[in-house]
Amino acid sequence: MPRPAPHLRGLLATLLAAVLVGSTLGLTTGPGAATAAPAAPPVAAPAAASAAASAASARRSGNPVTPGNFTGYGFDQCLAPSQKAMNRWLNYSPFLAVGIYISGKSRACRNQPNLTPAWISTQLRRGWRLLPITLGPQASCQPRFPRYQDDVRINPAPGANGRYTKARTMGRNEATSAVEAAAALGIVPGSTLWYDLEGYDNANTHCRESAMAFLTGWTNQLHTLGYVSGVYSSAGSGIKQLDTIRATKDARYTVPDMIWVARWDGKANTSSSYLREDGWRPGGRVKQYRGGHDETWGGVRINIDSNYLDLGRGSVAPAESHCGVRVDFPSYGSLKPPKTGAKPDPTRVRALQCLMKEKGGYTGRINGVFNRRLLASVRSWSARQGLPVVDGFSRRHWTALLVAGPRQVLKVGSAGPEVRRVQRALNAAGKAKLPVNGVFGPSTTTALKAWQAKVRLPRTGVVSAGSWKLLEQGYRKR
Repeated sequence: MPRPAPHLRGLLATLLAAVLVGSTLGLTTGPGAATAAPAAPPVAAPAAASAAASAASARRSGNPVTPGNFTGYGFDQCLAPSQKAMNRWLNYSPFLAVGIYISGKSRACRNQPNLTPAWISTQLRRGWRLLPITLGPQASCQPRFPRYQDDVRINPAPGANGRYTKARTMGRNEATSAVEAAAALGIVPGSTLWYDLEGYDNANTHCRESAMAFLTGWTNQLHTLGYVSGVYSSAGSGIKQLDTIRATKDARYTVPDMIWVARWDGKANTSSSYLREDGWRPGGRVKQYRGGHDETWGGVRINIDSNYLDLGRGSVAPAESHCGVRVDFPSYGSLKPPKTGAKPDPTRVRALQCLMKEKGGYTGRINGVFNRRLLASVRSWSARQGLPVVDGFSRRHWTALLVAGPRQVLKVGSAGPEVRRVQRALNAAGKAKLPVNGVFGPSTTTALKAWQAKVRLPRTGVVSAGSWKLLEQGYRKR
């Protein structure tokens, strides 16, 4: 099912919508409710207006939309980790996405000392994809909630029209609060906010239908306020019911843009036997495939759930062009000037001429001829890099040249020009023969680990500072 784009509207439209959705309905106990729940306050125009103003302010933070386009691994943990822990896990773990609990009175970790706007912007700047989670009112038949004295369950009363209007109002309220919390942290409109609906009994009609009405209110209000709707739930309850609504086109409800499936089967994919394969594809699924357990990376232990994400367009890299010539090869051999009696491959020579021109060191024609100007430029460049100055260009020189540029920690899920540079460098350094597609996938991880072993680095599969340094020095083995 295609996912609707978030409705990014102006502040005036948001204010009008807030007035229209405002309600003065009370909340009563309906059939199937385990206990009576206190009345849910209506979505007031001032609250929605405040959320809209906060969202507009968040745009000015300069933070990117999150999680954006991504295919890779993530973890979630109730308490947002410290910056030190995040740094260590960035450099050593396979994870590049993290779930954080930002709002909701039913969350276990109400106190979040690390969760600040600075923490958010730092993680986004360093490449983390964030999954902001709200854990508020839960299904009326969920036995573990309410958790505290001031949190409530979703009202299960169907109402006179059978549309569970009070549950919908509660969902809108929770979305407004979530946007306030997200915007205050600098999470910008267009980002996905996730509602955590814990597992419940799908056989309980009023419990089930009121939960779906609540999520409808959540999704519709997020759209009004310019955010994308995500829902986390058990594969056998909330997700199964949402998929039924999607498949049957039940007009009473609105399904979320993205789903987060809790299915602890140990399989790092986004499939489940409870879910039809055509739903929320492509790019609308996360799967929590392993529940709470301890993992230690870089000497830091955290109790986490493990997730696999396939969101948006997935991890993709924009196309590149270099002087109109080919610079991507499965291998890069040594090049020597013709005066040595060698006949250098003209395609590699053109690539070298182009790359040297981009570095500002070659001013001649890109003609595939290893001429004097090219020789002078490579000698000068080699001297500046601290590499051997010779009449030619070795595989070590290629490795250093191909990887040169801005640094960023890279791992599974990373995509972009930095990944292409690493892929080219690994092809030059050994026998990786990687496709240079700019997407850090399993083959790039395997090739990187093999190279790390040869140069005596920890086989992390992560391109962090140590790997960048040795690649820039052209190391192929040590």
